[in-house]
Amino acid sequence: MSSTHPPARASDGDRDRAINELRDRAVEGRLSHDTFLGRVDMALRARNQGELENLVADLPQRGRFRRMVTEVVSSISDFTTRVESAWRRPRLPKLALPGDARNRYVVGRGSACDLVLADLTVSRIHAELRRDEEDWILVDLGSLNGTRLNDWRLVGPARVRPGDVISFGDCAFVVVTPQPT
Repeated sequence: MSSTHPPARASDGDRDRAINELRDRAVEGRLSHDTFLGRVDMALRARNQGELENLVADLPQRGRFRRMVTEVVSSISDFTTRVESAWRRPRLPKLALPGDARNRYVVGRGSACDLVLADLTVSRIHAELRRDEEDWILVDLGSLNGTRLNDWRLVGPARVRPGDVISFGDCAFVVVTPQPT
């Protein structure tokens, strides 16, 4: 009597490993762009590990040296991206949250806004900062190029704290502690 087990379910980590392998092979020129896209789509829909293994089974094995070089280059690339991000952050202009009694500040390109940004990526009425007791809440007002908080595009209200990076279109600022008036 033989027992047959169902195939092991594919986890998100399994999918990520398969997609990374496909990406590396496409970079090496082992896969065409269309084949890469098709296989990534199949990897995202794979239900078990066997389906994921089949996506890379026909690719020649990479040598140990090539795999090490690819991993080192990937690590260096990730490191340089983090260093560039950290280097840029302190050089951003500061946005001091208002310290007066007003509860609403509108940001945009329009002359009626409280903070006027003369940049074409900023909508006429782009976003607003609302005071919620002691906290400030950032809300995008349907801007074309979006409002970002720490590189995440806002899809709803978000709490703002000192040290956060706010971007209105292409205009980015580092939030600093409110200044008393």
